[in-house]
Amino acid sequence: MTLIKHESSIRYDFVMRLPLLGWVLFCAVGQSSELVRFINMAASSDSVYVIHVAMRLSTIAFLLLAAAAVILRTRPFGKASGLEPRISALVGAFMTFGIVLFPRHELSLSLEMISTVVTLIGTVGSVAALSQLGRSFSVMAETRQLVTSGPYRFVRHPLYLAEEIAIFGVFVQFASLWTAILFAAHIAVQLRRMYNEELVLTASFPEYAAYRRNTARLIPGIY
Repeated sequence: MTLIKHESSIRYDFVMRLPLLGWVLFCAVGQSSELVRFINMAASSDSVYVIHVAMRLSTIAFLLLAAAAVILRTRPFGKASGLEPRISALVGAFMTFGIVLFPRHELSLSLEMISTVVTLIGTVGSVAALSQLGRSFSVMAETRQLVTSGPYRFVRHPLYLAEEIAIFGVFVQFASLWTAILFAAHIAVQLRRMYNEELVLTASFPEYAAYRRNTARLIPGIY
């Protein structure tokens, strides 16, 4: 009976990975297509072109890393209870895709550069944080292994921080009252996700309390 239950749990865990894996790979294919289209339409060697290509490549790298993490991640031994943490996780993960549904602005060259550079910084930071997180990556508030090395030495949630930087870069291209409200709401949801994750980590790892006291949540020396 125990063996059957264990095998059923393994199958359930595998099935639950498939929607996220499918979404990440779909986004990776979409970003690759956009990169090819951009290269074909804007063949150049100026700085804006190079930075834009680098930004697209870093985004693709992040998505492929996320796909690998979803496939290879270990099974969680701790999870947040209740419905709210799951809703917050899903809303936080997908909410900002709504920004690109609004009209995109024609930016000046300087604003286009700023937007692209900020997005590049965010995506490169996301790749660094996700690489360190590795098999402990999860969308839901779950515990696998406590990671306190790499960028996690400086802040408790470097992946969230890097993602928000990248999203702000995208927001500049679609800035309006409604996208500003959407972006602000997304930040609020992400802060809630951090709170939920920290509850689970505190319950799962006795050493997390000391790490939490000594490490800023997002901005060293400030917050």
